Amino acid sequence: MCEVFISADPQSYDSRTRSVRLHGVVTSIRLENLFWQVLEEIAARDDMGVVQLIEKLYDELVAARGEVGNFASFLRVSALRYEAMVAQGRIPGDTSVAIRSLDAQAVLRDLPQGWGRRAPGRVMA
Repeated sequence: MCEVFISADPQSYDSRTRSVRLHGVVTSIRLENLFWQVLEEIAARDDMGVVQLIEKLYDELVAARGEVGNFASFLRVSALRYEAMVAQGRIPGDTSVAIRSLDAQAVLRDLPQGWGRRAPGRVMA
């Protein structure tokens, strides 16, 4: 089992810090190279650069939740969710299909437990 994981290119789990400007404020984000590659793929699907994608995700997260919390972790989870949704066929593997062209409700329908927002009043076990 471990061979599947330990055979990864060590460069993929090396970290890289990028400085980004979010609405005039410069901040640094440190992620492993593999996460940067996935974010670059997501951004390219919608004809954006990775910094534009990051700013868009930041803005939408603030609008939806009112706060950001650990943004680097949010970006890692976003990249992981993207890869899982591609693997499940929820998002087309064809990278020429823009994410913005997808029906978000259809993509998110019947997500596995723990992958989506909790319904109001529902307690997670």
